[in-house]
Amino acid sequence: MTPVLELDEVSFVYRGSTTPVVEDITLTVESGRSLALVGESGAGKTTLLRMLLGLARPTSGTVRFDSRELRLRDRELMRRFRRSVQCVFQDPYSSLDPRRRVGSIVSEPLRSLGMATRHTAAPKVADALKRVGLPADAAERYPHEFSGGQRQRIAIARATVCDPRVLLADEPVSALDVTTRVTVVDLLNELKREQGLTLVMVSHDLSVVASLCERTAVLERGRIVEDGDTAQVLGAPAHPYTARLVESVPRLPV
Repeated sequence: MTPVLELDEVSFVYRGSTTPVVEDITLTVESGRSLALVGESGAGKTTLLRMLLGLARPTSGTVRFDSRELRLRDRELMRRFRRSVQCVFQDPYSSLDPRRRVGSIVSEPLRSLGMATRHTAAPKVADALKRVGLPADAAERYPHEFSGGQRQRIAIARATVCDPRVLLADEPVSALDVTTRVTVVDLLNELKREQGLTLVMVSHDLSVVASLCERTAVLERGRIVEDGDTAQVLGAPAHPYTARLVESVPRLPV
């Protein structure tokens, strides 16, 4: 498999601190595959995702996109990167501007990347909304007119409207009720299958990980302690920390 994103011996320390949030992480994201980053709160999952998204620069080590080091001054590479890598955030209530109509929200990546104007974006916005199961007239409405699950569909439409190669998802269903989670997970699986998306997802919900991701990397205190096929990692964990995570999943009494 061809790597699309790579972390090479990456560490990150917040300014004013001496303790690394992540330390000596080497990780490859293969094109067309799906990867989950799991671990308890504070394990470094979201920091890794922010570095993969180019929102945080590593204190040491290298982030690569298409085998080239991700550098802000490399404008041509950053332009391709911004078109290729998009993100869905955790909370659909705070990630959508309540003052803007849905059509304006979804078209934002197209306009900011110079792929369309406000007038020419409408057909792509309609296609993106249709892909996520929302009617075209949703573009004229405001976020508060939609349920939590529908708002997350809007966020997914915004992230996929420019046909990215990679979708990064930070706890994309944790703010939703159980029934709605299922529909959003089904939608992400459908988009993966139909568009060949590469997916990197941060999650503490191992059932969602099992449903969506082929590969799982387990983080403990900023280090990867296990990395492999999801069925193997969750079904027969090799590391005691992974085993504890699996055992902590609530089960219905028999």
